[in-house]
Amino acid sequence: MPMSAGVDACLPIRSDMDLAWVRQHVRQSAARLGFGLVEQTKLVTAASELARNTLVHGGGGRMESARVTRGRAVGLRLTFADEGAGIADLEQALSDGYTSGDGLGLGLGGARRLVHEFSLESTPGVGTTVTVISWASMPPPPREEP
Repeated sequence: MPMSAGVDACLPIRSDMDLAWVRQHVRQSAARLGFGLVEQTKLVTAASELARNTLVHGGGGRMESARVTRGRAVGLRLTFADEGAGIADLEQALSDGYTSGDGLGLGLGGARRLVHEFSLESTPGVGTTVTVISWASMPPPPREEP
């Protein structure tokens, strides 16, 4: 389980301008933590998609970011939360080609492939929370408890 020192930032997602702030924050945070350019780009791309989903499908919400560690590895955890309609069928929403709007249907599944860890929780009528973690260098796997 990654260890976190707490939330470093909480950014509102209520407009297209907020999407730009999210992308900028994620890029700067990843660079500060030592992510290479390719890993920065993957994480910013995933964050951009998840932030847009928060705005378009969730009616707005927030992104929280936090530095995490596992052993000597350092990563960035991003949590996107909204209080929108929620997702009735998570498996369908994560499948490539499925879209609830005008997109290509690569959003959630594509974001999942761009990060190292991905968690999605949603309750219809309550909202959706997506948490992703990317590592500047891959951490050792969690130890199995005997």
